[in-house]
Amino acid sequence: MNIRRLLILLVVFFGGVTSLGVELSASRLLDPFFGNSLIIWAVLIGMVLLYLTLGYYIGGKWADRRPYDRVLYQIAAWAAFLLGLVPFVARPVLAWSLRGFAEYSAGILAGSLLGVVLLFAVPITLLGCVSPFAIRLLVTDVQSAGKTAGGLYALSTVGSLVGTFVPVLVLIPAIGTRNTFFLLSFILLAVSLAGLFWSMKAKALPYLLMPLVLIALILLFPAGLIKPVEYGELIYEGESPYNYIQVVQVGDEVWLRLNEGQGVHSIYNPNSVLVGGIWDYFLVAPYFNNPPYSADQVGSLALIGLAAGTVPKQYTAVYGPIPIDGAEIDPEILAAGQKYFDMNEPNLNAVAQDGRYFLANSPHKYDVIAIDAYRPPYIPFHLTTREFFAQVRDHLTDNGVVAINVGRTRTDWSLVNALASTLKAVFPNVYTVDLATPGSDLINVLVVATKQPTSLDNLARNTELMTNPLLRQVADSAVLRAAEFTTPGLVFTDDKAPVEQVVHGLILSFVTGN
Repeated sequence: MNIRRLLILLVVFFGGVTSLGVELSASRLLDPFFGNSLIIWAVLIGMVLLYLTLGYYIGGKWADRRPYDRVLYQIAAWAAFLLGLVPFVARPVLAWSLRGFAEYSAGILAGSLLGVVLLFAVPITLLGCVSPFAIRLLVTDVQSAGKTAGGLYALSTVGSLVGTFVPVLVLIPAIGTRNTFFLLSFILLAVSLAGLFWSMKAKALPYLLMPLVLIALILLFPAGLIKPVEYGELIYEGESPYNYIQVVQVGDEVWLRLNEGQGVHSIYNPNSVLVGGIWDYFLVAPYFNNPPYSADQVGSLALIGLAAGTVPKQYTAVYGPIPIDGAEIDPEILAAGQKYFDMNEPNLNAVAQDGRYFLANSPHKYDVIAIDAYRPPYIPFHLTTREFFAQVRDHLTDNGVVAINVGRTRTDWSLVNALASTLKAVFPNVYTVDLATPGSDLINVLVVATKQPTSLDNLARNTELMTNPLLRQVADSAVLRAAEFTTPGLVFTDDKAPVEQVVHGLILSFVTGN
């Protein structure tokens, strides 16, 4: 193989690596500010496909007009250089989006997201030009055109496979999103410069300014925080294969925030068992059972969506060292829980697994199964279906209950109603405890289902029997907020669970303040 052909093949291969690598890295660039919902993925993937389509068309025409090796290398060099600039240019736009979340401004949010995605328009379009341009350069006769085109597209696709797996599995966890962009940029730039110097000799010297400019920017603007905290003191920031993670000190409390940071996923207060949130109300879920029901009847707990362990800490404090199994898909969150949230109870068995897989393979039955894995927009559909709740029922003791944390806005109950309806298809009685407070826009609702037939007044009757003052405090509040769910509607199944549509409507209500 001659040097010319080798250089063109290397540009095609690393162009494929870069195009997919940048797409996946771009999602991590957006996660801390916009999250990783299907809406974000749809916008990102759709725009990248549009840019590549334009590149294929433009590249083919461009190659016919100027079929020179140096032009291919110039295209790849500019694509690499512009991609290296993205982390610098994106940061002010992403910071602007924070104001959109604070003000619930759909215009700022949409504009920020679109602005960041448009940053990739020119470099991804240029990458799309690479394969058709290379085909034009390497096709020498009509008889071999198909073989040449097929071979180049196969090589580009192999590069895309590398760009799919290596950034996600190796680069982003090891060196972070920003440095992954730089590495992809410098590799493609190095190959392009090699081609330029081979084809242009000394005339290629001005292109050395590209890596020099990027290096200067890296030195002048070193990596700082991925995302500043809105309030409190940041004590840990990190990225895992699943989440962007922040641990924030707010007064005496430690908060866990994930991704775009609009919710708090765990709270730890070393001076208080109760933390003043939805987690407190999980404590009273079993008291919807038929009276007399007492604390000594709570002998085990399974928690799907363990996060940093707020609920197990509270259950241990109130009910003693009962066996607790907690499933959390992200091992980095478990590590943060152990280090910053004192999630070290000896009775807690923390497992880094998907919640449904964990429950399906658990040999145990539980008095309480708590599910805290429904934070919009990150709602895994397979944890919302009738089939899943049937598995939950099968893992409950005779007087077991399931309690789930569901979000709503001031006016949109659609997600609560859908999940309560799905529970109602499996359990005889379903109750809601609405935690609305004046002025709140995103509201938590605890939905409880009982394995045995029960009635709403059970909670009040059991509350009168309570002797633990902390438990009584939460139960008194829950009694005032509790209602029985009696109007079932849409039921999610494994075959059809349009949870994304429901959540998208919920997000729109939240963003617009309706």
